[in-house]
Amino acid sequence: MTKTFIGFTVALSVLWASNAVAQTAEPQPAAKIVVDAPLPEPLSRGVVFIQYRTENLQIVPVFGAKALDVSPRIGHLHVAVDGASWVWAETGGGPIIVAGLPEGPHKVEITPVNANHQPLDRTVVVEFVIPGKAKK
Repeated sequence: MTKTFIGFTVALSVLWASNAVAQTAEPQPAAKIVVDAPLPEPLSRGVVFIQYRTENLQIVPVFGAKALDVSPRIGHLHVAVDGASWVWAETGGGPIIVAGLPEGPHKVEITPVNANHQPLDRTVVVEFVIPGKAKK
């Protein structure tokens, strides 16, 4: 190898390393979730459609400690229905759809989390009622 090529390789490596540090060292704006009220028409069929958007958070199916260093920030949503002790990870980017709900009141809890499942914003609780069937 020539001296020039080695010098170029070292300079390129230093530039890449400093760029990578700059991307992860700067604080990012806080993540936020904005959730709309459920669409009314599907409720009559026992289905809830919850549309949302995130700010300063991209919803993607990536997990693990190394993903915490990605900029802009990535994560997913933890979703629980009716106070369940378990959640599912919403990684598709929306909307959240839950089908087969019985008539009556329900609530869906939505928490934006980072790739290591740590909360990034408050949990949003969406409450709604699945109407009863019309009596003939």
